Amino acid sequence: MILLDTHVLIWLAGDPARVSRPAAKAIRKAEASGSLAIASITLWEMALIASRGRIRHRGTLEQWIGSVLSVSGVAIRELTPQIAVLATQFPDNFPSDPADRLIAATARYENLPLVTADEGIQASPLIKTIW
Repeated sequence: MILLDTHVLIWLAGDPARVSRPAAKAIRKAEASGSLAIASITLWEMALIASRGRIRHRGTLEQWIGSVLSVSGVAIRELTPQIAVLATQFPDNFPSDPADRLIAATARYENLPLVTADEGIQASPLIKTIW
C-alpha cells in the first residue's frame, strides 16, 4: 500500500501528466492490487483548495470529492490519537503545514511510502517518499 499526498490525488484526477514517472509507476502497481490510500485530512485539504477557487470542478464540492474518491479507488486512513501525537513530534525543519504533518505522520505510523512532490517532506529521513 502507498499513501498519496493531496496534490498527487488531485493531479491524478485532473492533470496526471504532472505526476513523475516513478510515482506514476508506483501508483499503477498499487492500483492493480487495490493498495492506494490517502490520509483523512486529505478530504479537508481538497475541500479547502477547491472552495478557494484553486481547482475547477464540476457539480458540487461534495460531488467532486466523491467522484475523485470513486475513480481513484483510494482507501481512507483515519486520523488516530497516535497519528495526531506523531504529527507534533517532527523536527523544527520539517514542513510546518498541519495537513502536511498529519499526512506524513499517517505514512510514518502506517509504515507506508508517501507519494509526494513536496521537497520539504522528501528531504526528511523520517518519511519514505516516492517521486
